[in-house]
Amino acid sequence: MSETTAPATESGVQFGIFSVSDITEDPTTRHTPSESERIRDIVRVARHAEEVGLDVFALGEHHNPPFFSSSPTTTLAYIGAQTERIILSTATTLITTNDPVKIAEDFGMLQHLTGGRVDLVMGRGNTGPVYPWFGKDIREGLPLTIENYALLRKLWSEDVVDWEGQYRTPLHGFTATPRPLDGVAPFVWHGSIRSPEIAEQAAYYGDGFFANNIFWPKEHYMRLIGLYRQRYAHYGHGTPEQAIVGLGGQAFMRANSQDAVNEFRPYFDNAPVYGHGPSMEDFTEMTPLTVGSPQQVIDRYAAMRDHYGDYQRQLFLVDHAGLPVKTVLEQLDLLGGEVVPALRREFATNRPADVPAGPTHAARVTAVYGDGPAREFRPGAVGGNNLTIGSPYQDAPASVGADATAGE
Repeated sequence: MSETTAPATESGVQFGIFSVSDITEDPTTRHTPSESERIRDIVRVARHAEEVGLDVFALGEHHNPPFFSSSPTTTLAYIGAQTERIILSTATTLITTNDPVKIAEDFGMLQHLTGGRVDLVMGRGNTGPVYPWFGKDIREGLPLTIENYALLRKLWSEDVVDWEGQYRTPLHGFTATPRPLDGVAPFVWHGSIRSPEIAEQAAYYGDGFFANNIFWPKEHYMRLIGLYRQRYAHYGHGTPEQAIVGLGGQAFMRANSQDAVNEFRPYFDNAPVYGHGPSMEDFTEMTPLTVGSPQQVIDRYAAMRDHYGDYQRQLFLVDHAGLPVKTVLEQLDLLGGEVVPALRREFATNRPADVPAGPTHAARVTAVYGDGPAREFRPGAVGGNNLTIGSPYQDAPASVGADATAGE
């Protein structure tokens, strides 16, 4: 069995960072990094995330300026060759516009190259023009998501695939290569910021649900995660408390909180994703953005469990809004040196024994082949001819679940 060296933390929660890959002008220097500079810098950031003891590095997918990450699997493979322990993930893989065959093969290859240190977040994306660029219709976004993901699972779970659907040419006697490492496909999170249908899909399959809660108030995400937990239990994967939940977030820190506020304000005010809307104070009140001391970040994120229950993955956005790479590396030092150790202790306190830890490849192999207890991963795993979805269905009907109730 191949091993992943990413540790299962005592807290059960995997901590890391994610990048949306924006290329933004630094408002304090008026310097805008080139694509090449930003790509080189993200590799430095990922390596440093491992050096400071984080568990996960995740990278988004975009196909338009001002973003650079059009091929996250290529970047993750390069980072994988320079790291040993950290889990490499996408922050979004576009299930709507990417061919499921290519997703299956790209991530199968990435699994083998990294010794299993890979998972992915499936999403529809938030850039409307991307659909026609890849010959798709945005009005078919949800049906595309459902059909493409059902095919992707089939490609990973069956050695020889015969398949026909609405949105691509049929497959006859097709084998996706390479096959999943150790017969176990990468763990899949379904990412959503607004769509109950995606929470329903994650629950149906017993997959993870990643709520990237960086823009809207917590009450919205409490409803989405609550729906996912309820439906996860409905489909027989475990109790609502055992559902696999990930959260996004963002922070900017200095030893003195006022220094953090003063330094980050021009970045907030001028960044396209933040600026020209609510004030920084109002935005931090409404969302997880925390600008202040490490202790303020610890206190804010320790309270996430009160809102969302015990969960499995917490990712921070730290390399955005034009921040120079030197500052980003300093943020990682604070995360790894002060914030994450404190949060690990906090999240380990009174965590129920039957709540699973964040998924790893080694734990999923154990779950499939029965080599011993596998508390880190309870839902079914997809692997080779060992398909154990954890629900009575192997192929989702068009509505995801036979009695799906989710809707906008």
